[in-house]
Amino acid sequence: MEFKHTSVLLEETIQNLRVKPDGIYIDGTLGGGGHSWHIASKLTGKGRLIGIDQDGEAILAASQRLEPFREKVTIIRDNYCNSCNVLRSIGIGKVDGMVLDLGVSSYQLDHAERGFSYQHDADLDMRMDTRQSVSAKEIINTYSEMELYRVIRDYGEEQFAKNIAKHIVNARKDKSIKSTGELNEIIKAAIPAKMRRDGHPSKRTFQAIRIECNRELEVLRNSLEDFIEMLNPGGRLCIITFHSLEDRIVKAAFRENENPCICPPEFPVCTCGRVSMGKVVTRKPILPSAEEIEENRRAKSAKLRVFERGGK
Repeated sequence: MEFKHTSVLLEETIQNLRVKPDGIYIDGTLGGGGHSWHIASKLTGKGRLIGIDQDGEAILAASQRLEPFREKVTIIRDNYCNSCNVLRSIGIGKVDGMVLDLGVSSYQLDHAERGFSYQHDADLDMRMDTRQSVSAKEIINTYSEMELYRVIRDYGEEQFAKNIAKHIVNARKDKSIKSTGELNEIIKAAIPAKMRRDGHPSKRTFQAIRIECNRELEVLRNSLEDFIEMLNPGGRLCIITFHSLEDRIVKAAFRENENPCICPPEFPVCTCGRVSMGKVVTRKPILPSAEEIEENRRAKSAKLRVFERGGK
């Protein structure tokens, strides 16, 4: 199956990145190379793009798509949280911009064997990096009822999290839960019939398990300050999120880096010594147009936020 992924908010992201022909840029979620292709096409021989992704199939697909720009593109298989180390390993200190598209690719969702989708019956997996040992199967079969409840409640914002966790633990007493189909049936049984009308009953639980499996929020939260620090003055960090948990983290980090002062409001001048790292370009997130949503329903929940590094 070909690796396909439609880049969401593509024009808006490239426009806000303000690509300089001789600049250095990172695409931390390379995917199929959609954003990267447009960045690379704007670079001269002195410009450089570093593409990072932890998914081996994405690396292969992007390598083929970006072949025309091979002299100015470096592709590395890693988690975007290691971008600082990746840069150091290739002798780069600062960059002029960075893009993160935090959505699950269409390929990952549609390729049943990856186990991301509740629409297909497949082995419970959900690993974005297939080299890691812990998959969704281990989470579902080894987490305690309280741990499952926490994950489903916090990461899925699922109102029936407690009952779903209870049903999972009861079901696995008889045999291990191995497939997405089995998990679907368990979730369905845990949610009252009259409450299953608002979308697929497994949607929130599957999101929660995927986030836990790949440590998505933890990785994002722990990386944002480093990414802003990596930027040259005037450089921009563009982040596309797809659910409220990610968006809150990005919004809070951008706001804190713009105004890090912790002095009491009654102080006439700042004495804490914390210096602003730059400015939030997007006071409100940039949303997909109605036309884009009509063409790609997965764009519906996307939000783009942009931060610009200060200094001269």
